[in-house]
Amino acid sequence: MTQIAFILLCHKDPEGIIAQALRLTATGDCVAIHFDARAPQVDYARIRAALAGNPQVTFARRRVRCGWGEWSLVAATLAGLRAALTEFPGATHFYMLSGDCMPIKTAEYVHAFLEREDADYIESFDFFGSDWIKTGIKEERLIYRHWFNERQRRWLFYTSLELQKKFGLSRRIPEDLQMRIGSQWWCLRRRTVEAVLDFVARRRDIQRFFSTTWIPDETFFQTLVAHLVPDREIRSRTLTFLMFTDYGMPVTFYDDHYDLLLAQGYLFARKISPEARRLKQQLGDLYAETGRTFAISDEGRRQFAYLTSRGREGRRFARRFWEAETSLGRNRTLLMVACKKWHVAKRLVERLRSVTGVPAVEYLFNEEATPLPDLGGIESRLDKRMRHRRALVRMLFDHWQTDRLVVCVDPGSIELIQDFGNDKSHLRLLEIDCQFTDDYLIGHARRVGLAGPHTPVSAVEQLLPTIRYDVRFESDRLRDLDLAAHYRMRQTAGIAENAAALAGFLQIPVETAREIAATEYLFVD
Repeated sequence: MTQIAFILLCHKDPEGIIAQALRLTATGDCVAIHFDARAPQVDYARIRAALAGNPQVTFARRRVRCGWGEWSLVAATLAGLRAALTEFPGATHFYMLSGDCMPIKTAEYVHAFLEREDADYIESFDFFGSDWIKTGIKEERLIYRHWFNERQRRWLFYTSLELQKKFGLSRRIPEDLQMRIGSQWWCLRRRTVEAVLDFVARRRDIQRFFSTTWIPDETFFQTLVAHLVPDREIRSRTLTFLMFTDYGMPVTFYDDHYDLLLAQGYLFARKISPEARRLKQQLGDLYAETGRTFAISDEGRRQFAYLTSRGREGRRFARRFWEAETSLGRNRTLLMVACKKWHVAKRLVERLRSVTGVPAVEYLFNEEATPLPDLGGIESRLDKRMRHRRALVRMLFDHWQTDRLVVCVDPGSIELIQDFGNDKSHLRLLEIDCQFTDDYLIGHARRVGLAGPHTPVSAVEQLLPTIRYDVRFESDRLRDLDLAAHYRMRQTAGIAENAAALAGFLQIPVETAREIAATEYLFVD
């Protein structure tokens, strides 16, 4: 008889995790939860308290601080697997899930499907021969060592990579392994999981190698399962339905996707929007049903490709994904820093990033050269960023897997700020009021093209009053927006006053805000 131990990797939404665990265990299965160590302790405590009386729920013995693309995700998975193997001796299958996943079939159907074949379900394609990797580095993931997170420490990530290339510091792949790659969402039999864990325990060199590869959750299990299990017992596919946009980001499913999801030949789906409450309720009810049959058409990807191609051809038959997903998300907070002196805002967000860990982007709508992750091209030009600004910011939230994001904007970008203020997400604005010397304003006039190197001094001096007025006018317009959360730091204010503004803006303790506000060089020109 089939019993599934679900390995649930999650980092937010404690109520959703509790509901997920109760739903999955109500039909006789088990759940091992790993809750990211970066997440608030109070959320973890709430989950443990709510599920304490459920014998079919266990927790990883050690919480790992997880980062996308890092070994930490594999370490968290291994911790969940070890807990599940120990606590659930009757579990026959181990199924990887995230907090964004939901069942799209009944538990009865899921069990019958797994009983049909004695096999492991895991994408496992040849790393070098397949085209599974569409963009970005490929063999460099393996033959060089990666100690820095590309999303959090981009400069260090690529500088380290280039230095290793320059000095010929490539390494060999373990000779007995044929590298494989595929989706991290898999379902493995008990004996396969036991074989993988035993192999890892015996071969410390294997873990050392993968621990410094990039995105090892797409190669570690995929390679080891293919190494340890005969090909005839592996189905190179995932049982979790997911799609990607033409910009390489996961498609999010909403309330109107219920019928489409049920028609796919998969058992679970991701990512379900946190706002899709009706869809979650429907899928939760579905999982407990019995006697339900499903007409499988598997048309989801073809439909998506067809509709988005019409968008590319300029037809109004269907909207592109950025037109359909016009909101950042009701549970997300966009933290805007508005400052005319861009170098001041950049210093602030750099300090903020290092102290709080909140992802931050500099003047992405004002400065072409702003460092941005590869989002498939939508980030390539300023006009494109502005045209699809909500989609771009939404993709940045998804890229960093966060609910809070800091963005710098020029105070003159009133319409931009107003547009995000009208979104159903939460907008918080921090205005930084700086002092402007005549020399600075003259430099500003030259930077924006109001004056050139040969403009007469008298002409430049005539501009100064107008430029000063424009700066004050922009500040007045920001206040006229009447945002519910508008905070203000001033160059002339003391540390205590600016720390109070930062604490309110970021919703962090005053002591932490004071550490940021006390940055000595913050307002230096």
